[in-house]
Amino acid sequence: MMSIAAARSLRNGQRCFVGIGLPSTAANLARRTHAPDLVLVYESGTLGSKPDRLPASIGDGILAETADAVISVPEVFNYWLQPGRIDVGFLGAAQLDKFGNINTTVIGADYEHPKVRLPGAGGAPEIAASCHEVYVVVRQSKRSFVEQVDFITSFGHGRGKGEREKLGLHGAGPTLVITDLGVFRPDPETAELVLTEVHDGVTVEQVREATGWDLKVSPELSTTEPPSEAELKTLRELKAA
Repeated sequence: MMSIAAARSLRNGQRCFVGIGLPSTAANLARRTHAPDLVLVYESGTLGSKPDRLPASIGDGILAETADAVISVPEVFNYWLQPGRIDVGFLGAAQLDKFGNINTTVIGADYEHPKVRLPGAGGAPEIAASCHEVYVVVRQSKRSFVEQVDFITSFGHGRGKGEREKLGLHGAGPTLVITDLGVFRPDPETAELVLTEVHDGVTVEQVREATGWDLKVSPELSTTEPPSEAELKTLRELKAA
């Protein structure tokens, strides 16, 4: 459901900065269904990749073999990402707070002696800063959905609306968060994440129980449309290849 909901959010013709895992699954599913002209950009420097299977990593040869062009990693960031030429960037998170700030660095308040040291930033801070929009895909629990992240690896909306503009970040930041329970969008007035959709069979109470803050729910809350047979067939084919 996470992969399909994320795929549906992508529009034909967009330029999408893709990460491995669920983001790659979603982007390739979208390209095979409703968005055949979606341009997939991977951090390794492949532009317009059209893999016929899910890549194992950003260094998978299938990405270069099927790309429109292969460029250097610095060029991906300096020419494509930082000037704002990427429409959508996908990110994951170990922790995500109610303003869309992402932590993939450390768990625990003491940076020098954390409870857990995570893989770190990679290109995520630049993606969060410069893409027109950022979509976050994360499994939801009180461990991942926290009141305030222990460390801001990738800036979302800081402590509220307007903080991105103060820092000179030209991207809109997280505009969509997709979990295994539902879909969240920032409130236009406060930038706090609001539950706007629950997946089929999920209740608001279940979502609240998996959220580490006092969750706001949209008065126009909807239910995610269940996967179609075509979407499921294509997703299964991708995973089996």
